[in-house]
Amino acid sequence: MRLLLFGLMSAAILSAQIRVIAFGAHPDDCDIGSAGLAAKFAAMGHKVKFVALTNGDAGHQTTGGGALAMRRRAEAMEAGRRLGVEYEVLDNHDGELFPTLDVRLQVIRRIRQWNADIVLSPRPNDYHPDHRNTGLVVQDAAFMVTVPNVAPDTPAIKKNPVFLHYQDRFLKPEPFHPDIAIDISDTFEKKIDALDAHESQVYEWLPWVGQMPGGVPTGKAERRAWLKETRTRTIPPAIRTALEKWYGKERAAKVVQAEAFELSEYGSQPDEALLRKLFPMVGQK
Repeated sequence: MRLLLFGLMSAAILSAQIRVIAFGAHPDDCDIGSAGLAAKFAAMGHKVKFVALTNGDAGHQTTGGGALAMRRRAEAMEAGRRLGVEYEVLDNHDGELFPTLDVRLQVIRRIRQWNADIVLSPRPNDYHPDHRNTGLVVQDAAFMVTVPNVAPDTPAIKKNPVFLHYQDRFLKPEPFHPDIAIDISDTFEKKIDALDAHESQVYEWLPWVGQMPGGVPTGKAERRAWLKETRTRTIPPAIRTALEKWYGKERAAKVVQAEAFELSEYGSQPDEALLRKLFPMVGQK
């Protein structure tokens, strides 16, 4: 079956335009995991769509419900505009996401409608149940997108996409393994631009719930500088090793910002040559 899935993908790929769809539990999750990569794809003329499976109506310390959902949808649309990607926010309740058949069909239909070559999502282990269930429901959809009698109102795609997971810090049952790492040093400012659009989260909710010391600056420029500083991370050794594989040691040593992704065991199983076609920015100077 794995060889068949790879054959379907390699036979169908690649058109001139690569199509990427990224799933997150909440508005801002896709941005955190892949905004730098998305900006690279968009700048190269490829198509990217972010999908939040919930409307984010619980993610704030003082407001919630419909008013918060409307605010977060507007923030997501602005983030998409800044990145040059399409953004969709589904109307499932924040904090109540389960990997039900209904949600799975929502995911299947969107992967098919987008005719995706690449599908990104969290791994199904995380501190937040919505994150875990997003990873699980996308995993459950990975083969079913090719089955015509499932969600027959949306024609099945002829190729099975490559499914990958965002980087995370969780160690059980298995730590994240960086199968591919992308140098986003030149699009990190774009990533900060996108996160800056999610004001209710990066300047209000996340600092409050995370009890971040020192508070958040009030000036717009100062807030953005603070956001950039707090989102700057040291590249872990495993990610640095992955960068060396894809870019070579000399180029990898110069990378200051990266996003890494782990191949899912579900969906198409690409070899290195196909991954380099799917991620044409790898190795570019």
